[in-house]
Amino acid sequence: MQRKHITGITAGHTLGLIIAGGIYMGTSSPVQAATEKKSYVAPPFSSFSSQMRDALTGTGKYEKPVWNLHDALDLPEWLSMSLEQRTRYETLDGSYKANSQGGDQQIAMQINLSMEARFGHWRVGGEFLDSRQFGADQGSRINNTHVNEADFIQGYLAWADQNAFHSGLGAEVIAGRQTLNIGSRRLIARNVFRNTINTFDGLRLRVLDYNHWQFNAFVTKPVGRYPNNSAQLLDHFHSFDEPEYQTWFSGGFLEIFDLPWKTNAELYLYHLDEGDRDRNPTSNRRYFTPGMRVYRKPAKEQFDFELEAIGQIGTVRASKSASDGQDLQHRAWYQSFNVGYTFDMPWSPRLSLEYDYVSGDRDPNDGKDERFDTLYGARRFQYGPTGIYGTFARSNINTPGYRIEIKPRHNVQAFLSHRFYWLAEDKDAWTTANLRDKTGNTGNFVGHQLELATRWNVNSSFNLETGWAHLFKGEFAKNAPSAPEAGDLDYFYVQSLFRF
Repeated sequence: MQRKHITGITAGHTLGLIIAGGIYMGTSSPVQAATEKKSYVAPPFSSFSSQMRDALTGTGKYEKPVWNLHDALDLPEWLSMSLEQRTRYETLDGSYKANSQGGDQQIAMQINLSMEARFGHWRVGGEFLDSRQFGADQGSRINNTHVNEADFIQGYLAWADQNAFHSGLGAEVIAGRQTLNIGSRRLIARNVFRNTINTFDGLRLRVLDYNHWQFNAFVTKPVGRYPNNSAQLLDHFHSFDEPEYQTWFSGGFLEIFDLPWKTNAELYLYHLDEGDRDRNPTSNRRYFTPGMRVYRKPAKEQFDFELEAIGQIGTVRASKSASDGQDLQHRAWYQSFNVGYTFDMPWSPRLSLEYDYVSGDRDPNDGKDERFDTLYGARRFQYGPTGIYGTFARSNINTPGYRIEIKPRHNVQAFLSHRFYWLAEDKDAWTTANLRDKTGNTGNFVGHQLELATRWNVNSSFNLETGWAHLFKGEFAKNAPSAPEAGDLDYFYVQSLFRF
């Protein structure tokens, strides 16, 4: 791609800028609480969930912004309103995708307005999101994960009772357009780093037995983000999002918490039944995805751990072409394990060892598909920044690594992550790069990635974040058919968020 320079920042300055910035990234750790915490925590770089109250616990999860519209406009207690503006500059030096060349850059901007009115047990709410990009290089492969201009991502009616029918259980029902953020976020997530957000039209039921268990069930149609081609997105063409009428996504999710040894457990089953639309041809995925997770949250002078195992069965079409009617038997799996220890010393360092195995397609000619599908999950918290980078996804990878996290101050956090990547199956693709050698002769070592990120919560209304990632390319990234130039990658971003 032909570079259009916006700034003089180069890869050589990156590491010094990050260390000097002292600012931490705002992603969620994959080890999360099973229930809403009663104490406030540093808010992630996501919008709606940062300020709205939890209807069943009766509290907000995050600290109230020091500058907030509710107080400034003297709104009544029953009405909530939040406004957020995020700007991120990101630059990529080098390329890794098939048939690409040069680097890329963009300024990603996101404006979010959400409102909710409460009337007794009832709530009505909505959320408006405008996600845009500016300054992308000529030939950039912009898609609808970068841009979704001026659209409604939530509009719902909800009912909740903290003691439903005097049973001691909390119950909540939400109907309409909504975002979902469930479990480890590996399969269903409200996107944090990505500039656009997954959303669904449908019905969700939540039942909470305080301090014991929680159950979520949902039946939805995923909402398609439009337009969905690069030319229209670069031209700032606007089209409202639409539910994918031929697709159903449903599931049930049970959390059991405060088990012996301070562990929590999750059991779940999801079902995806996908069909084609004129505006969105699909591979007709028809999957059942069962899974389980057991974890223990980090604490000082204690070991923590997380183990998640997921299976996937069903059928999938060989391509998105409507003329290709061949359905392949789909059998795939995913395993993730990490163990960590938090030291009781200045900066509260935490060291963790991580390992993921994600299945790939063993034989391209056997009429079967064994490549794992991450459905509507997020990946930034495991595999590095997305945006114009996004080197790895939860598909056909075998990846060990380690992570070091520190907290130099109560409002400053940082981490260093180092992961090694092999293909799980030599004959399958490095999916995010669209590189594949069906003979398996290129080898399976893709490379190893070093990432450093920092975040500074200046106050409850203003956050700064910066990060750097370097991909040391291995034999597959350098020599696979259609691979770009063999040089390593450097990615850098700096980001601000205002919350009102």
